[in-house]
Amino acid sequence: MDMFKTVLKIVQKQQTSLGFGLVALLTAGGEQIFSSVMFRCPCSDWNFSYGMVFLLVPALALLVLGYIMSNKTWKLFTGLCLRKSKCCHFKYFCACGVVFFQITTTALVAPVSWIAVALLNGNYFECAMTGINVTVFTNHLCDGKSPQCQDELYKFPCGRATHVPQSDSNDVLATIRAESQVLGWLLIASIMVFNLLLICVTRCNSPVSYLQLKFWRVYAQWESDLLESYMADHAEKLAERNLKSFFQQMPPEPVTTPPNQAWEKISSLYRFSTRDQYYSILHKYVEKCHDPAEARDHRMSSVRSDGPDTANPSVLAFVDEGKMML
Repeated sequence: MDMFKTVLKIVQKQQTSLGFGLVALLTAGGEQIFSSVMFRCPCSDWNFSYGMVFLLVPALALLVLGYIMSNKTWKLFTGLCLRKSKCCHFKYFCACGVVFFQITTTALVAPVSWIAVALLNGNYFECAMTGINVTVFTNHLCDGKSPQCQDELYKFPCGRATHVPQSDSNDVLATIRAESQVLGWLLIASIMVFNLLLICVTRCNSPVSYLQLKFWRVYAQWESDLLESYMADHAEKLAERNLKSFFQQMPPEPVTTPPNQAWEKISSLYRFSTRDQYYSILHKYVEKCHDPAEARDHRMSSVRSDGPDTANPSVLAFVDEGKMML
């Protein structure tokens, strides 16, 4: 568990510089260890189910973990059930869908890496395909082989076939492994091309310039790091003040803490505006709350953001990400 936490901390610290590459590399390493230590093809009627479970279920678990570890997921869903009236609006629903798509594209890095590496390795696919009950595919594998090839196909991964020459068994397994590796490379190439096209489209529609976008990313990372540091420091001081007051039985010293309304406002999702230039929802809040013209409105409706009424440009999807959740 300590090693797992250490890896997560490394990923968090290198999230900007190494990004998705490090996540993919860690996933690939985990798949290799998982395949060599835990996977044992049963060589029975369970071949297909067993192979597919090892290929897809860990990927599903990594996808769910990606959702859980995303700050934007919880910014989107926290308090959503209390905004039922807004959720019925088509514009709001579409904006939430765009945000969820952005979260999903980030969360898909680890599961896609798992499936791609597993296909390149070939063990799971080999086990699953020798247990498949599709006549066309088994005929394809056993074309020109021994008549008992289809009947003993499920035994090939373990080398238990008694009525089929070893050369035929090796040829079939080599064919399956080759097909698995071709699928793996096609998946990798497809994801890279899709990712390149997605980046090109989002950059093409960017409302800000390249250098400002680069500055914006640096600002967002610094704000996330400092916010976490400030929260930890302030929470420590408040806890120390309360404990000191309790044990010494004396009135507590005054400690200023933002009210619930302020926390709610800076916890919402950022919305880009061409009229006002704010680099985050926190930036917008501090600018608005100290503006005398806005101070007259106690509700500060221009700052409040219960959810994404309009979709942000995709190129600014990083603004609400911050660090991954632990």
